[in-house]
Amino acid sequence: MGITTAYMVPHPPIIVPGVGKGEEKKIQSTIDAYLELGRRIGEEKPDTIVVISPHQTMYADYFHISPKEGAKGDFSRFGAPQEKMEVSYDTEFVKTLSGVAEEKNLPAGTLGEKERDLDHGTMVPLYFVNQYYTDYRLVRIGPSGLSFMHHYELGQCIQKTAEALSRNTVVLASGDLSHCLKEDGPYGFKKEGPEYDKAIMDIMGEGRFLELFDFKEKFCARAGECGHRSFVVLAGALDRKAVKSLKFSYEGPFGVGYGICSYEVLRKDASRSFKDTYVKKLRVKLASLMDGDAYVRLARSTIEEFIFSGKKPAAPMGLPGEMYFRRAGVFVSIKKQGRLRGCIGTIHSAYDCVAQEIMENAISAAVNDPRFEPILPEELEDLTVSVDVLGETEPVNSLRELDVRRYGVIVTKGEKRGLLLPSLAGVDTVEEQIAIAKQKAGIPEEEDVSIERFEVERHIQ
Repeated sequence: MGITTAYMVPHPPIIVPGVGKGEEKKIQSTIDAYLELGRRIGEEKPDTIVVISPHQTMYADYFHISPKEGAKGDFSRFGAPQEKMEVSYDTEFVKTLSGVAEEKNLPAGTLGEKERDLDHGTMVPLYFVNQYYTDYRLVRIGPSGLSFMHHYELGQCIQKTAEALSRNTVVLASGDLSHCLKEDGPYGFKKEGPEYDKAIMDIMGEGRFLELFDFKEKFCARAGECGHRSFVVLAGALDRKAVKSLKFSYEGPFGVGYGICSYEVLRKDASRSFKDTYVKKLRVKLASLMDGDAYVRLARSTIEEFIFSGKKPAAPMGLPGEMYFRRAGVFVSIKKQGRLRGCIGTIHSAYDCVAQEIMENAISAAVNDPRFEPILPEELEDLTVSVDVLGETEPVNSLRELDVRRYGVIVTKGEKRGLLLPSLAGVDTVEEQIAIAKQKAGIPEEEDVSIERFEVERHIQ
């Protein structure tokens, strides 16, 4: 027992007759596909249905699983309060899934529910299931702003839970495709809209889940999709499983793409471990960026290993000797397509050697810079890294002793201290350099400060 089938499904409320009031006939292919889906699930009689819905509670860094015994919902938001339903949750599945996720250090659980009522991303697919079968318990999960790999891992946790509990389980990945297919659609027309829909229907229709990782966030945003993360969870739920894929339907007459595909689990298949395959491919691609400066190479390899594994690697052998015995403050800066993505450093050495200083600050710049979200695996190939090794500091008595291209500055007022590196884009004068350093330290611009200068040894990718 475990996951037996999974479906990619849309959630347009208009296909519920009480909402559509005849307009639903314009997407009859979607309705016909949904009815066939409902019939199949009715024949299968699953113990548990897991719905991934982007319209239930969502967080940037947490997967929310609906708590309590059950929930109700209706389509009153869409002018049809008479269309209503009530579900019972599989509380044992929810508890076990939360525990499995915790073991995997995946942020998922039942905390922080904002809206208990069922959302339309859940109710639309269940409307058709309920016409054929209602003797199931529901697990309702919201995607998050976390990486595609985290969503795949959530799917793996769903699979593990279903098998641990011997639940006959069906997964419904709820999500519309592009909302940008027509000028008179909800978000107008963008060329990325039909491009996204064609690619997704080809990929999902054939079960080529590895390719879901190749979509860039910017492209998905331009396409106006809402279901991509749900689909990645579905892929993870079918990890290492051979499946029979079937494309039921696709249409988009209202400017929004609606696609339905099914996946029947056939047997185990270790070759279909898509996350592992993606990581291997990405590591090969990233290896080509590892040539050149040893300081940058160490920073970048540390960042990549930590992002992939969550663990700090040991200092490698074969670095230049000075990196093992020299001590100095170090700043690691990370940019994405030319824009700052993280920068953390130490003014004076905090560790035994420059190599360790680089590794610690590289990890902090990648995941602990309070100005940015932690770096995601799919961002790694778009990053450039630089390492600044700081020289000794010396006091400054006059601004004439400064040079924004040659010297960095440290400003101090009481316990407040701010640093700015030299030769930064957009910082052209000493006055600007001092003002920014004060701002970083939280020192009012009009306050007098003591100033120190330092030179850096800059290592650039």
